[in-house]
Amino acid sequence: MPKPEPGWGWFALPPPPPDEADRHAVARAFTRAFAGPDGAVALDHLKALTLDRCLGADASEAQLRCLEGQRQLVAHILNLIERGRHEPGL
Repeated sequence: MPKPEPGWGWFALPPPPPDEADRHAVARAFTRAFAGPDGAVALDHLKALTLDRCLGADASEAQLRCLEGQRQLVAHILNLIERGRHEPGL
């Protein structure tokens, strides 16, 4: 494996795509992690902090960007859970 070049040039490179088995394993892991009553409480909390939250008209661009990033992460987690529910072997 080649050494990364010094500086920030490596940061712009996209990560290698995960193979199909890894994607299935991750989706199943998220489904198991958030299964049950404790998982539901955690997901409800994440949704309340992000998806169900509105910022006022005086919100700065930085606040909007931060909240949108948080929303994207929660939406990704919910998507992984849903995909994992449809995977065989749970």
